[in-house]
Amino acid sequence: MWYRNCPMLPDAQAKLVLLTGATGYVGGRLLAELTKAGYRVRCLARRPEYLRQGMSAVVEVVAGDLLSAESLRPALAGVAVAYYLVHSMGSAGNFEEQDRQAAQNFAAAAKSNGVERIIYLGGLGEDTGDLSPHLRSRHEVGEILRSTGVPVIEFRASIIIGSGSLSFEMIRALVERLPVMVTPRWVRVLAQPIAINDMLAYLLAALELPNTGSARFEVGGPDVVSYADLMREYARQRGLRRWMIPVPVLTPRLSSLWLGLVTPLYARVGRKLIDSIRHPTVVRDDTARHAFPIEPVGMTEAIAGALRNEDQDCTQTHWSDAVSATGTGQIWGGVRFGNQLVDSRSLRVQVKAKLAFASICRIGGQTGWYYANWLWTLRGWMDLVAGGVGMRRGRRHPETLRVGDTVDCWRVEVLEPGKRLLLSAEMKLPGRAWLEFVVEPTENGAVIRQTAIFDPVGLWGLAYWYGVWPLHQMVFAGMLRGLARAAKKQHEAQ
Repeated sequence: MWYRNCPMLPDAQAKLVLLTGATGYVGGRLLAELTKAGYRVRCLARRPEYLRQGMSAVVEVVAGDLLSAESLRPALAGVAVAYYLVHSMGSAGNFEEQDRQAAQNFAAAAKSNGVERIIYLGGLGEDTGDLSPHLRSRHEVGEILRSTGVPVIEFRASIIIGSGSLSFEMIRALVERLPVMVTPRWVRVLAQPIAINDMLAYLLAALELPNTGSARFEVGGPDVVSYADLMREYARQRGLRRWMIPVPVLTPRLSSLWLGLVTPLYARVGRKLIDSIRHPTVVRDDTARHAFPIEPVGMTEAIAGALRNEDQDCTQTHWSDAVSATGTGQIWGGVRFGNQLVDSRSLRVQVKAKLAFASICRIGGQTGWYYANWLWTLRGWMDLVAGGVGMRRGRRHPETLRVGDTVDCWRVEVLEPGKRLLLSAEMKLPGRAWLEFVVEPTENGAVIRQTAIFDPVGLWGLAYWYGVWPLHQMVFAGMLRGLARAAKKQHEAQ
């Protein structure tokens, strides 16, 4: 992003910024950018105890509900700029009425507290009576926020491309799971997608715009494409062959039920999304290009960036929130992180973290894999037959590792001494795989966390993962216990 080279934006520390929607996709990522830029941030949450988990100490979290006007006034006290990044599309009730009430409460509280600016993210689409209820509500919220006289910077965006975004996850699931797709008319409607990093750049840059009143900016990347184009490009980058069979009629209700079967979307969210997709969402006013020093990337780079960022998010995550820290051998199996499938387990050991990590660093080669070495040998022979590297490469050194080292059929991708080892698989697979070990010191020893991560390609990748799932339960659980025994043995020998 254009602002990443700046250690701090002008007057950043002087402004208190309120962020709503910090638990959402855009809001959560914007929070990280705001703190990097040096802003004082206050997050509004209905359940602050959930948001505080893992939150930076410099971020203030306050309780508040947009449907409760009384709770908003203290939350907005002293705030210079407020981000409004919430909507009720996933609610089971009348989401339009909830959005209307929430916006009215927020606008009134902002006015009474002297807020200088509201920054709002809405949706692209012409202001016509034919809009879907979702887009119509997005536009109405912008009008309500402006109604009290507080200056509002409203961004209108189409599809946001990023790992974890609603539209991107729908595209991913359809392409990954369906070699042949029956595509209704809405798949061919034009849109102007924007990469998540570019959307964040606009939202952050709006903080420093000269205060000349309210303004509305339509934002998007340089490419005008359809969902079908996006699915084809995603398939190309993933190396998948997909066929699309267009049909003239498939109602939003039937489409939403279909999406509910093959994607992570709830049917009611899918229906509201499809209702919006039926309308072209294309930038017709390019004012944003002149007002901000931002050059959005195209569809190809946006999808490539989403896939790259997913790898970074996945390999940088230690899964500490997913595995129970109180028991032994706790399993989190088959859980999705973006497109990745995850099998994670942990075990407490009564040895120092340093000794536990030393046992991990001796894995493979002559030491073996601490459990069922014959199965690892068999897997290596199968890989050789398939044209892979097998298990015969061994290790450079029996006890020490460095980034880039081979460990049988794996390669060291990340090494944080005493803390973390990440191995990437180089065997023949219908996807990509990693094996991660993390050691966390405790008062009486350490916790070893072992995580297998698989990024399946298409149906063959999914079939492979679930086909070897029973073996994973045996081999990975046994390997973790073997690591613990080796660390204990070394501890007793000292």
